[in-house]
Amino acid sequence: MTQSLMAPIRIQKASRVFQMGDVEVSALLDADLEVSKGEFVVILGPSGSGKSTLLNLIGGLDRPTSGRLWFRDQELTSLDDEALTRYRRDTIGFVFQFYNLVPTLTALENVQVATELVSDPIDPAEALAIVGLADRASHFPAQLSGGEQQRVSIARALAKRPDLLLADEPTGALDLEMAKAVLETLQRLNREKGLTIILITHNPALAMIANRRVRLASGRIAEVTRNESPSPASEISW
Repeated sequence: MTQSLMAPIRIQKASRVFQMGDVEVSALLDADLEVSKGEFVVILGPSGSGKSTLLNLIGGLDRPTSGRLWFRDQELTSLDDEALTRYRRDTIGFVFQFYNLVPTLTALENVQVATELVSDPIDPAEALAIVGLADRASHFPAQLSGGEQQRVSIARALAKRPDLLLADEPTGALDLEMAKAVLETLQRLNREKGLTIILITHNPALAMIANRRVRLASGRIAEVTRNESPSPASEISW
């Protein structure tokens, strides 16, 4: 198998066009991208640049209008709906801007929900400990700060033992200090666990913590920049 196929994610000329009445809207155009195992990649761009569309294609939440995508040697664009559901369930951990925690469940119970979907999960208590919330396991979401709630959502994603963690504006609803705590958690998971992470954001400051920055503009990949010395999340500011 070639080195290219060994990359967890490989995207070839992927486009996504939406039909809005009589008008076609091109959300993503001819995207080419490879993400290596253990990379931390930030996809950066303003609203409407195509970054969420690209993340949705990688996560199997949507299909391209044209082009091809692979996870390792499996072509995602050839999968039927059932196989794509298995890919999302078994391979991807999702973290969104809004935490999507069940308010009537404790932090531990929110993580347990995800473990029931997979065959070899991480123990929910261990997942909470990994993100630094072992002492908050019995707390309900309303008893947690925004940053703590987001770290519970990271623990929930992590408990599935995903091959790839996709984070969609994970700090968008947080102040700077809470955001730093969340980003430090993601950076530590990447560094210590070797977890491959793709994070999308409109905030250019976040690009400093990644191995690579992918900048989108008007639906196209405008620039890919490698960062040889990622900054600790504790040092970022905006």
